[in-house]
Amino acid sequence: MPNYDYKCEKCDHLFEVFQSMNDPKLTDCPQEGCDGPVKRLLGTGAGIIFKGSGFYQTDYRSESYKAGEKKASESSAPKKEKKETKPSKSSD
Repeated sequence: MPNYDYKCEKCDHLFEVFQSMNDPKLTDCPQEGCDGPVKRLLGTGAGIIFKGSGFYQTDYRSESYKAGEKKASESSAPKKEKKETKPSKSSD
């Protein structure tokens, strides 16, 4: 449920209301002694913005974390044995 900002057109009172998107807009100022009309302000608050190729926790890891993981995976990987190859002698 989002927060909505309202402004009273009579006393300029600004206030925020946590309400469902299906709830009707407020019409009266909650300020004591003022029953002026209120207007919902546009563009307030920010929604969640999903960017990038995916939405996994690992998509946004820090560079230091990535470097540590790379070192860990390299050390746990099986090492390849080097085979020495001797040049074959040709009998001519």
